[in-house]
Amino acid sequence: MEGERGRGFRNQRTYETMVGAGEEAAFHSRYERALERFAQSLEGRNVHESIIDGRAVATGRYVTDTSPIDTELVIGEFSVGGKREASSALAAARRAFQTWSVMDLDKRLAIFRKAAEIMHGELFELAAAITFDNGKNRYEAVAEVDEAIDFISYYTEAMGLRNGFQEAMPPAFPGERPAVAMRPYGVWAVLCPFNFPISISTGMLTAAIITGNTAVLKPSTPAPLAVHMLYDVYERAGVPPGVINLLSGSGAVAGEALVSSEKVDGIAFTGSKEVGYRLLASALRRHPIPVIAEMGGKNPAIVTEKADLARAVAGVAASAFGYSGQKCSACSRAFVHELVHDEFVGALLKHLARLPMGDPRERATFMGPVIHRKAVEAYGGYVAMAAKDGIVHVGGEVAKGGSARGFYAPPAVVTGLPEGHPLLKNELFLPILCVQRFTDLKDAVRRANDTDYGLTAGIYSRERDEVRFFFENIEAGVCYANRARGATTGAMVGSQPFGGWKGSGSTGVGSGTALYLMQFMRQQSRTLVD
Repeated sequence: MEGERGRGFRNQRTYETMVGAGEEAAFHSRYERALERFAQSLEGRNVHESIIDGRAVATGRYVTDTSPIDTELVIGEFSVGGKREASSALAAARRAFQTWSVMDLDKRLAIFRKAAEIMHGELFELAAAITFDNGKNRYEAVAEVDEAIDFISYYTEAMGLRNGFQEAMPPAFPGERPAVAMRPYGVWAVLCPFNFPISISTGMLTAAIITGNTAVLKPSTPAPLAVHMLYDVYERAGVPPGVINLLSGSGAVAGEALVSSEKVDGIAFTGSKEVGYRLLASALRRHPIPVIAEMGGKNPAIVTEKADLARAVAGVAASAFGYSGQKCSACSRAFVHELVHDEFVGALLKHLARLPMGDPRERATFMGPVIHRKAVEAYGGYVAMAAKDGIVHVGGEVAKGGSARGFYAPPAVVTGLPEGHPLLKNELFLPILCVQRFTDLKDAVRRANDTDYGLTAGIYSRERDEVRFFFENIEAGVCYANRARGATTGAMVGSQPFGGWKGSGSTGVGSGTALYLMQFMRQQSRTLVD
């Protein structure tokens, strides 16, 4: 069985691979056929229940999920769980833990390989569902499913190569045979975000259960469908009942009932800093429990006078406005040297004017909707604040695909805000980029660090000493230099660990690495005397 381990991880990169093979037309046709099939599936009533111990649990209470593309597109009705369902799910996970945690490693890893195969075979169906449910364009949606597959494949390989993180140790005394084993904690609550409902959810869930834990998985309210589809993938791959339990419902009710329970041994969370801090504060119970929280960012890009401006414009635009700025790694601040500031802003506005905005189902669309009405309202408030205290530049026109019922907000570029302004400090999670001038790189880095967050950051400079200074002094967990594909976004599993410093992350360890897996286990020293 050893040969099954460590077969060589490779990132999926579906779009790039198909284009390179001359199959771009096939990429679009497969995605568009999946869109058609998904649209047809919406014609009936789609009810999605919570799933506990392998069985659907009807609560009789439902919330209707509609598409941000067009609110008349009903994705489905999702059950609303509460304390009773949370307690039942945790109890089922506890029972399943007894056998799952001691399952033979090779048998367990075979299940995950099967899950990756299933997900790969249904990649376009999953991507189409994401587009409908949270508004991503086809390129972002397919890339997200790619990342989910990458998480499963990479973590499977990491567990196999390291024999489940067990190793013999050198003896201190004759006759002793010491060893170290990493052992699972027990039952984890896994709280999923709306913006990456399949990839981040897969990353957190897979890390929890591949290391021998069991889990209760809670989807986000705005975009729950992909998490239900993820559960289905793992069920068909052979994960036994109770290892994963799915609890639908609001964060205030279902989520709170789950994370506040004494039956929870660990919490994995992706979401706001405010919620993450509350979870961290609650971690000291009868026994302290681990909380692995990724809590967003206020991510800066620095453009020096020695930058390749074309590359900087492309990278900043991609990171600031890709998926409507609704990524925790989105570039929300750009510090531009005064000698190139006006040229950069002018080029950025021209670049944005060429990027189509509108219905993400259309092939050419770069930026689709924001997630819900509250986001549109927040956007309006922020832009009004920016217009009052600075200058607002809006690039491009919003196309709504013939529908005025979706939640669309155009990209906003803001200049001239005073230091300390709320828009420069707070995570907005919207397509708003604040551009500030600087004259000295040290001062730019200092100002970039002057925030509670520390997730991602980027720099554009042809001068190696400037890049070196940036890497050594920026307070962020994920850093890039001169990246045209994204100033602050686009970390790849197995290549760029994704995790934040300061208020952006609770552990300082990034996902997509073997170290990330170790957080879901605790160390046990075992010494046998002959």
